[in-house]
Amino acid sequence: MLGKITEIKNNYCYMLNNNIKEDIIDLYVKIINTEFNFIGEIINVNPDIITIKLVGELNKDKFIYGIRKKPNIDSEVYLLKKEEIDILFGINNYNSFNSLYVGRSSLYNNYPIYMNINNLFSNHLVILGNTGSGKSCGIARILQNLFYKQDAQASNATFFIIDAYGEYKNAFSKINYIHQNFHYKNYTTELSSLDNLIEIPLWLLSLDDICLLLEVNDKRQIPIIEKALKIVSVFLKQSEKQVSYQNSIIAKAILDIFISGNPPAQLRDQIFSVLTRYHTKDLNLDTPIYLPGYTRPLKQCLMIDETGKIRDIELVINFLNKYVIDNIDLELPDKTFKYTLKDLLYAFDFALIDEGLLNDPKIYDLANSIRVKLSSLVNSEYNKFFQFNNYFTLDEFLYNITHLNGEKAQIININLSNIDDRFAKNIAKIYARILFDYNKNNIKRLESPFHFVIEEAHRYVQNDSDINIIGYNIFERIAKEGRKYAVLLSLISQRPSELSETVMSQVNNYIIFKITHPKDILYIKEMIPYLDNDTLENIKNLQIGYCYVFGVAFVLPTIIKMDMATPSPMSQSPNISKAWFKEN
Repeated sequence: MLGKITEIKNNYCYMLNNNIKEDIIDLYVKIINTEFNFIGEIINVNPDIITIKLVGELNKDKFIYGIRKKPNIDSEVYLLKKEEIDILFGINNYNSFNSLYVGRSSLYNNYPIYMNINNLFSNHLVILGNTGSGKSCGIARILQNLFYKQDAQASNATFFIIDAYGEYKNAFSKINYIHQNFHYKNYTTELSSLDNLIEIPLWLLSLDDICLLLEVNDKRQIPIIEKALKIVSVFLKQSEKQVSYQNSIIAKAILDIFISGNPPAQLRDQIFSVLTRYHTKDLNLDTPIYLPGYTRPLKQCLMIDETGKIRDIELVINFLNKYVIDNIDLELPDKTFKYTLKDLLYAFDFALIDEGLLNDPKIYDLANSIRVKLSSLVNSEYNKFFQFNNYFTLDEFLYNITHLNGEKAQIININLSNIDDRFAKNIAKIYARILFDYNKNNIKRLESPFHFVIEEAHRYVQNDSDINIIGYNIFERIAKEGRKYAVLLSLISQRPSELSETVMSQVNNYIIFKITHPKDILYIKEMIPYLDNDTLENIKNLQIGYCYVFGVAFVLPTIIKMDMATPSPMSQSPNISKAWFKEN
């Protein structure tokens, strides 16, 4: 027995120091009580008083984190026995399907610490820490521990890794050496790569995805994109309507010009401009208009006479009205046919002259700015990501990216290191949305959970403008709803203060390496209110490779030393002295 409780204040107990000289700070103790026992952590020892922070209850062979009530004065305090340590560190409940080794205790002679697999991977996880503190090695080691298990094979696991720097291939590319049923698949954004270039099938994207892709920054741009997508659907899915609908759009645009009230010369110039850029075999500047006794091309009917008026304006209006189709049925693409960026650009050109946009300069400028972005994408090297020879369904797409030579791949690494940050962010969101919507409609989703691991998450999971433009942020939606649809997030970041507050509020498991930036420390304190100042001080002083773990997957919040990943990600610091100096 160490002693007896003499005073209790809030969640802290105090006892007299009975000449205890051994190093007991940070060790856990058992406080004997009448109903059940308490577990506390020794946080301070001085010559007179020992301070113990209450952390939970020990009821028979089960530890419950959190405090409902307090022990009695004079309760006896004991250091933990081995069987009690086993309970706290999850060893007593070890099961090959439910437990995963995570690291070793820095307090109890490298005692192995286990976490509950189900509680870890059925909840969102965040791994935080300064650069070089061990984050990348940490997530790599956790996944390696999962796949290196000798007594059970996680062959149905599916991890998508958003790899910001292309560093995880080294850690996972040889997992099939561990077991023949394990496979790793790597997708790259390296445009010179001949194999496994990242795939973005445009026809499987939603309207929201297209808005992200084109970096919409004003809600008024969305209806134009929607109209363009509907035009794509008519042009490609229902080819018999293609020309007639194009004719209708052009005719409506010219009729809108006629009623704009502009001077005749300006009307003529605008109509010439439209028909020069947008025309069909039936409706163009040379289309013949038949008059009694003779025929004129359309462009001659737009000539201005000696009175300053368009000579045959009524004739042209009547001619154009024949092409106008009212109440045409328009629908967004339904993912049953393939279309390309060029198809979308072609349809966008027609959307720009539909709905009277030519007569609203402000809206036209907003729409045209999106067209410029789309045109730039069509003509950029990024266009390679959208090119496909054949049509395939969403099921076929997901099967293709999650299988290697017909075998299930457990880790799909998406290397975004070769594209700019904005495009990478949008690609990460698009893949997340595809996975979320797929499992949302999958009645067997609980049998096929997706885990979305995001390295440098502060670059992708932010408090950005998505919610103001399209009404939601996909990562925030996954954070709030993903668990019931079996889509889970694992975020790795060195700047927690830049992460979405909504996402952070839904995280249930934390692995925190050394963090020293005051803003990040304050953010962690605000987002995780039950972390006290003692714990935050420990986090600031952690050594490389050590981390503070807590959450529903861990029996008890504690500091652990993670083993090095073997092999490790390509995230190590450079050896400057070796790189610089040569022996004479």
